[in-house]
Amino acid sequence: MPTTSKTRKPKTEEAAPPVSNVPVFTKRNILTFKRYANRRDLLSVLLKDGEEYTMEQVDSLLQNFFKKGKVN
Repeated sequence: MPTTSKTRKPKTEEAAPPVSNVPVFTKRNILTFKRYANRRDLLSVLLKDGEEYTMEQVDSLLQNFFKKGKVN
């Protein structure tokens, strides 16, 4: 039997997740922002240590808290 060598196609790299230019901050950083100076006590409870948040996420957490009026 004649042997044929099959050419393999190079593996295509999996598409990397899109890189976002939206800055993220730790709980510790967010608690130092003047923007949230009046909400530091509340944010210290709502935000989790070791997590990173965008400003939009922080604002959303605050809005949800004031709509519901409770901490999850």
